[in-house]
Amino acid sequence: MINSTVAKPISMIVLMFSFFYSCTSKTPPKDFDLLTEEERRLPENALAGITLAEGLEAKIFASEPTITNPTNIDIDHKGRVWACEAFNYRPEITGNDTREAGDRIMILEDTNGDGVQDKSTVFYQGPEISSPLGIWVMGNQAIVSQSPYVWLFTDTDGDDKADKKEIIFQGISGEQHDHGMHAFVFGPDGKFYFNFGNEGGQLKDRNGEIVKDISGKEISPANYRQGLVFRCDTDFTNIEVLGQNFRNNYEVAVDSYGTLWQSDNDDDGNKAVRINFVMEYGNYGYQDEMTGAGWRANRTNKEAEIPLQHWHLNDPGVVPNLLQTGAGSPTGILVYEGRLLPEVFWDQMIHTDAGPNVVRAYPVTKSGAGYKAEIVDIMKGDRNQWFRPSDVAVAPDGSLMVADWYDPGVGGHQVGDLNRGRIFRIAPPKTPYKNPDYDLKTVDGALEALQNPNLSWRYQAWNALNGMGSKAEQGLSEMFENHENPRMRARALWLLAKIEGKEKTHVEKAIQDENPDIRITGIRVARQMKMNLIPYLQQLVEDKDPQVRREAAIALRYNKAPEAAALWTKLALQHDGEDRWYLEALGIGADGQWDSYFANWAEEVKDQALANKSNRDIIWRARTGKSIPMLASLASDSSEEIDQRLRYFRAFDFNPDGESKSKALVNMLESDKRQPSPINKLVLAHLDPAFTRKSNLAMMALKGVLNDVEGTQEFVEMVQRFEVKEENPRLLKLVLANSDNNIGRSAAGTLLRQGGADHVNQVLAGKDEKQIFAMLQAIKRVGSKESIQILEALTFDQKQPLSVRREAAGSIGGSYDGEGKVLELLKAEKFPENLKAAAVSGVSNAWRKSVRMEAASYLDNNDEENKTLPIKTLMEMEGNIDNGLIIFKRNCSVCHQVNEIGLDFGPKLSEIGSKLPKEAQYLSILHPDAGISFGYEGYMVKLKDGSTLGGIISSRTETDIDLKMPGGTVTPLKTSDITSITQMENSMMPSGLEKSMSSQELVDLVEYLMTLKSKSQ
Repeated sequence: MINSTVAKPISMIVLMFSFFYSCTSKTPPKDFDLLTEEERRLPENALAGITLAEGLEAKIFASEPTITNPTNIDIDHKGRVWACEAFNYRPEITGNDTREAGDRIMILEDTNGDGVQDKSTVFYQGPEISSPLGIWVMGNQAIVSQSPYVWLFTDTDGDDKADKKEIIFQGISGEQHDHGMHAFVFGPDGKFYFNFGNEGGQLKDRNGEIVKDISGKEISPANYRQGLVFRCDTDFTNIEVLGQNFRNNYEVAVDSYGTLWQSDNDDDGNKAVRINFVMEYGNYGYQDEMTGAGWRANRTNKEAEIPLQHWHLNDPGVVPNLLQTGAGSPTGILVYEGRLLPEVFWDQMIHTDAGPNVVRAYPVTKSGAGYKAEIVDIMKGDRNQWFRPSDVAVAPDGSLMVADWYDPGVGGHQVGDLNRGRIFRIAPPKTPYKNPDYDLKTVDGALEALQNPNLSWRYQAWNALNGMGSKAEQGLSEMFENHENPRMRARALWLLAKIEGKEKTHVEKAIQDENPDIRITGIRVARQMKMNLIPYLQQLVEDKDPQVRREAAIALRYNKAPEAAALWTKLALQHDGEDRWYLEALGIGADGQWDSYFANWAEEVKDQALANKSNRDIIWRARTGKSIPMLASLASDSSEEIDQRLRYFRAFDFNPDGESKSKALVNMLESDKRQPSPINKLVLAHLDPAFTRKSNLAMMALKGVLNDVEGTQEFVEMVQRFEVKEENPRLLKLVLANSDNNIGRSAAGTLLRQGGADHVNQVLAGKDEKQIFAMLQAIKRVGSKESIQILEALTFDQKQPLSVRREAAGSIGGSYDGEGKVLELLKAEKFPENLKAAAVSGVSNAWRKSVRMEAASYLDNNDEENKTLPIKTLMEMEGNIDNGLIIFKRNCSVCHQVNEIGLDFGPKLSEIGSKLPKEAQYLSILHPDAGISFGYEGYMVKLKDGSTLGGIISSRTETDIDLKMPGGTVTPLKTSDITSITQMENSMMPSGLEKSMSSQELVDLVEYLMTLKSKSQ
């Protein structure tokens, strides 16, 4: 609960800092714009091109050669910075040299208090350490996170060298991947918190056994989706999954009340980076909760804008986002509870985002049961785009340390510089680096240490006070009763409740406290101590503060007490119909007990269930068959506009009672036979296809809807979903009318999958060359065994005109398997001379360079290969932005979008100029395999019919896969038809793209790309 102790209104404080960006000093040493490229990279010029918030100063604490490529840092109680290095980052992809000795865990120390490191120690180095992403330091021990392991290192003899290494967890996916295991942090409750991104997958113990959480579920994709956040005891037992369905939640921060905060990255280019208040046990919506489908998949009531679509925010059961910050590559995060920095930063999140080169705070205010936030920049590389902040930590004196990966790129499998890295100290001007010392053997000393903003000191103080037991009670009680800062009171409360026999006394005081944040902490303490919650919840279910009631709702999760359903009903009756945070808390609280909770609520509201928005929200959110009649009434209410009813149709997808909801949907057709097609279309979209085929009424409705949507992509999708082979003639018509766009290509693939090859061959055997060429254009990218056979047969059919055969030869290589077939036929000398060039031309844009080169070798070509100038030379040339746009449309728009220009296949580039400097732009074009954006990896999908398709998996469920092909066509596949799925080693962006343009055109293209920046720049 960020916010409650700030004396001045946040809006006033933000206004005071609105004239923000002053430099480190009034006269920076050198003007960044006047420096050469070489000078800009020197440590002494590291702060040139970077601006800071008013009232703050930055110094380089450490830099190369002492430290390079820092990914994560922590600061111990002595004020020493511990840093993970990642010199050996993705060498298989980047091709960079590696340190055979392995990456390092460094200790960096300032021994004279000037704020600059003057002593360094290698705590550990070993070949098994390879791009670690997390470190947490606790005295003589450090937890290091690096998929597939979490290690505990111990210095047993005090020489600052690790002597002992233990495996804590293993079997975590995401090795050498930014979306793997991340750092541990210590919470105010004496527990560890940690997370992994959506490559983590599962958690195994030191013995290789899958870990089960406290509810008995295995922590694996079978039970939890995508990125997860965890809590466990300090002996690594009693693990809880506190949130799921993130993409890459890089680090978790916990404030003194036990509230969790995270950032999360989007699929590159979609401007959907987010900041989350992690409501415990919530679903955060990266994938469809029920099916695992990706956010691009069609769904009812889909959000209007891509950044909102990205997180399924209109779906019941998705916790809302606190803030969406646009494009970025978010990294480390903390809650700053110190008092050294200016007041606007007190008790607020501080976050690093390497994409837009910024360290920011997010001042938060309460809003109903949730929060809202603003953005205040602390440190921004507005001119120096090599500034890549990767983490931030609080020192014992309250100053900040910021790790700088320092690179032209932001990771993502790519690194352009291995030899640099920086750590900055941020503090008010002329603030010496002092490290406080406390006597942890005394209660007073430990209490002072407990109030330090540095987590390492708090960890040691917590353990000291907890070990004192009842001897510490008086001091802790005085701190709880009298401290002016409620956060310090909360820290004391967590420890007071650990004193044996005194749990009830202190929890009762907390839940009766006048401060709602303390009441919330009291609920959380009682939950963790496994106390009987009912007496406390009976006092709090009608609390005037919606945030307290939020926590009461969550506390009812899995509660089997006879009073639980009635308490939940009291909470539900206070939903105002507007507060989504509150509604989702009710949903979390009812998890696993919806039947009894909803029945109790329905009995209370009786015939008023549909009367107001508040009640309708409860029905929409419910996961019980008992809600279906009400849901059907809302969905079929013709007095409401259809747009207002979409949410109710979507809610059917989340109801577990399949039979009841299918019958209810069909009854909607029966009760409204004269309804216009939008209703019938919606009903069919949510009906199980197998159930539909059993219902004559549903099949009649399907026929009517297909008539209404004929000629559209929706028609193709419905024919495919319901496997209506009778519609093959209309599919054929659609293919011929739309051969140059995705509708025609999708229709062609569906036609062939539904046994429509006779229709295709009939066109190809005809005399209408216009239709023949249209069919060839449509089927060339289908990539099935059958489609390639059709193209090959036509190529060698000597009865056909040469122009047709030449077009067919050039079409064979339009798919992954087709490329292989072209090479096979060239090697076997099957192509006559008058078709060979066409066949080679057909693979000239293949993403596999080896295919292009081998095919070209079969042609006589004495032209000297276009040689691209070195990047340094390209950087010195001037580009033409207008011509760069033309080059983009000609060479790049087939796979990339800039706003509305281009096709949606690869990462969107609308803000690429904010994310990558020129050096990285050239690297991405000249060496696409060196950095494949997460979520855009290519896959080879082998089917049971022997064919192989290549593309990007845009959506994947247990039964279906959507494979996006180059050009943007989406091919739907059934998992039952697939024999294997293999990730490609190379990028699907063709290497050698620069060969299709002159050096000047390449410079023009990059000049244009550099203009594509976020609106804030």
